Amino acid sequence: MNSPSNQPLGHSEETTVRVAAFDVDHTLTNKDCVVPFLREVAGWRLYVGLVWRVLPLSRALVARDRDRVKAVATRAALAGRSIEQVDATARGFASRAFPAWLRDDTVKRLRWHHSQGHKVVLVSASYSLYLKYLGKLLGCDAVMGTECETNSGAQFTGSLVGANCRGAEKERRLREWLNGEGFGSYVLYAYGDSAGDDQMLAMADHPFRITKECVAEVPELSAV
Repeated sequence: MNSPSNQPLGHSEETTVRVAAFDVDHTLTNKDCVVPFLREVAGWRLYVGLVWRVLPLSRALVARDRDRVKAVATRAALAGRSIEQVDATARGFASRAFPAWLRDDTVKRLRWHHSQGHKVVLVSASYSLYLKYLGKLLGCDAVMGTECETNSGAQFTGSLVGANCRGAEKERRLREWLNGEGFGSYVLYAYGDSAGDDQMLAMADHPFRITKECVAEVPELSAV
């Protein structure tokens, strides 16, 4: 059982909060969402933007720097676009893509957590632009995703705010949220499919590595 560093141990079972943290791409969904979203936002201009940025993109690909590749693609797709237009696209993307792309098994697990009164959060490298709508669709308590920068002119700059929400950044964002909620003590369930989820899974009391195998609706634990 986890206990925030600024809180004492010894809380009763009744005051312990249970939290379920879910990755999104290939965990709650059966495919990646980032590239389809960028295509929907920018259309053919995404590829023109990538051609203009071929040198930094090539360097990032050769170095296998996924964070840098994403930063380049984000700038190619979003730079100069209005907040209003991108938000409308994100809303439409969520309403169409997620019902079709969600995995039945992991969504059933998420709903089981809801039925038990657990807090449910999304922690994903996907953009919060559309994850906030997925969070509403699934009734989540919080959404932590990759954030995109805007300027005073109500446009996207093309830059990310902070780090891509994967790896160590996932752990940092989740811990920040948990501490901010002021839970006296908590039990953490975490779900993820890739190396980008390793740190989040490592901090969990009950980590679940998601594969192509079907996930049972109820966790197989000695004590839930």
